[in-house]
Amino acid sequence: MKPKVYTALADYRAACDELRANGQRLGLVPTLGALHHAHQALMHAARRAADRVAVTIFVNPTQFGPNEDFQRYPRDLEGDVATCEAAGVDLVFAPGISEIYPTGEATRVRVGGLTDNWCGKSRPGHFEGVATVVTKLFAASGPCSAVFGRKDYQQLQVVKRLTADLLLPVQIIEHPTQRDADGLATSSRNRYLSPNERARALALPRALAAVGGAFLSGERSAVRLGQVVAGSLARAEIELEYAALVDSRALTPLASGEVAPGQGAVLIAARVGATRLIDNIVLGVDAPPSVGPEGVAPAGAAR
Repeated sequence: MKPKVYTALADYRAACDELRANGQRLGLVPTLGALHHAHQALMHAARRAADRVAVTIFVNPTQFGPNEDFQRYPRDLEGDVATCEAAGVDLVFAPGISEIYPTGEATRVRVGGLTDNWCGKSRPGHFEGVATVVTKLFAASGPCSAVFGRKDYQQLQVVKRLTADLLLPVQIIEHPTQRDADGLATSSRNRYLSPNERARALALPRALAAVGGAFLSGERSAVRLGQVVAGSLARAEIELEYAALVDSRALTPLASGEVAPGQGAVLIAARVGATRLIDNIVLGVDAPPSVGPEGVAPAGAAR
């Protein structure tokens, strides 16, 4: 059945309230649109956690910097609704900018600490925009179970922190990173990559595969794990922004000592051509990515 599409905040809020009044739990998947199979995995996870599923589709202007891709970010509401329909979504909230940022609005949500480094440092204001729009979408949706992918790992930690700090009636469910057949983390921005750029971009999952494999083989030294990442990326034809071994919750660097399973995450951000990509692995939690030689998909890779 085709999901009901709402563009007005009041109508969407009323629909969510009606579901709860009928004793149904709401699952929520906030997105920027340009939906793909990784988004559908989040939708299926929301279905497992709830009775009804809502997807929000909103290209949020406050999380894009002045020289970023807000204007060219892919928009295809008709295609996105079809993707939602295929995943069994019940409600789609696709508001205009004025519904989320009405005239005269002047409030922003800032999460301290977690946003000081990594993407927070290289994209000033980005996480303030993310935190603000997520808070607004939670307020519009009401009590629910919201699913976020680990692919945007720093964002996930920011959302978990703001939800706890603001006492929001939302259960955060995290979902493993989804990957394309060649091992590249699935992203709407992957469509920007030329074939040559895509082959170069596989340096990110290869580095994560190397450090993840070392960890599975028993390596626990933070110094040596960092060296594995650096060595793997040393000859990569990418513009590396950062590659860091961090505490998986506080996101502070792990530069020494032993790393326990689940304690450490490796975060990478890089530009390949004009496209900015991020990827990560939580050591001892995520399986190392499977990446074929020279971009060839490994046998049995899902498409």
